[in-house]
Amino acid sequence: MNTLKRWYDGNAERVLLAVAGPVIALVVAFALTAIVLVASGENPFDPFSIMFEQATFADVQVLIINDAAGLYIGALAVAIGFRMNLFNIGVEGQYRLAACVAAIVGAHIAFPAFLQIPLLMLSAAVTGAIWSGIAGVLKVTRGVSEVVSTIMLNSIAASVIAYLTLEDAFGVAVGNNRTTGEMDKAGWFPGINLGDAVGTIYGFVVVAAILGVVYWVMLNRTRFGFDLRASGASESAAAASGVSAKKMVLTAMLLSGAVAGLAGLPTLLGSTHTFSDSFPASLGFNAITVALLGRNSPAGMALASLLLSWLFNAADPLDLQGYSSEIATIMQGLIVIAVVVSYEAVRVWGTRRQQQRVGAELAAGHVLGTPDTHDKKQEVAA
Repeated sequence: MNTLKRWYDGNAERVLLAVAGPVIALVVAFALTAIVLVASGENPFDPFSIMFEQATFADVQVLIINDAAGLYIGALAVAIGFRMNLFNIGVEGQYRLAACVAAIVGAHIAFPAFLQIPLLMLSAAVTGAIWSGIAGVLKVTRGVSEVVSTIMLNSIAASVIAYLTLEDAFGVAVGNNRTTGEMDKAGWFPGINLGDAVGTIYGFVVVAAILGVVYWVMLNRTRFGFDLRASGASESAAAASGVSAKKMVLTAMLLSGAVAGLAGLPTLLGSTHTFSDSFPASLGFNAITVALLGRNSPAGMALASLLLSWLFNAADPLDLQGYSSEIATIMQGLIVIAVVVSYEAVRVWGTRRQQQRVGAELAAGHVLGTPDTHDKKQEVAA
């Protein structure tokens, strides 16, 4: 009991600060969306009621989980960059190009399944790493902002994909749709079949969960993770302890791109089995929202990916009920704005609370540097 009380006394405020930002952001986003509905002459409650009702249907739940897998992997890629103070906005181009290359490999190479699936994952990860590595090299050698370079690489990736799907290259025309041809069945990732009426949960959902665990262990239990976080917090301080900031930038970009390359595989290996013009887009941009809302933590991003996936899948029936499904898009934009504002407000409030506690300790006659105040100094430094 005493141990639990000590943990509560030491961590209650920290947990409150971590949860307050996302909760405030969601409340504000829902409130602002309701105001938009009222301003447009709509009932502010019916659309939300319809969307919440969708989450109770088993087939919609399967869609939410399946779509959340790709969002979660994409968010992990974004979060790796965030930890290094890098903004890898090129996840969109990295995952689409990686999925295209993996689809081409899967359509032209046929190994047994236990070799084929790892080969496809490796080809996707390497493609994503190479594409993000270009931005990393430009940053460490020429000082080019990764934001600018990755945005431009997104456009170049679209052109490369357009070339690869030409019939003169690797394309196969299916009606008016350009595809890479159907992959060999050995590369189809087995899923969890819940029946024809419900659907199949992608097997790659398990891989996404494993990646989340690996991400947490890497950041919190390895020297590389410590160096990554230290370099992201202060490059000069990290350099003073012998960490090469340029090396960490390049490594972080390569790692972020490799993970981003896997973001399209849940859909590719689980349902489409080919890359085409209609392959899901915008996952990379939505993953940025997930990483922001989830505060770069594996558990937070898992909840955020499910939330965004619910928004997109639950919004489709709104058109049938006379409401615009664009409500989900409006909410997503409002969530991003609210996240930025609420996180800054919570950060300022937390800093003031720490300063007030330290001031109270000094006023009580405690001397900095004693065991009682050592923890406070660490909190201020953090």
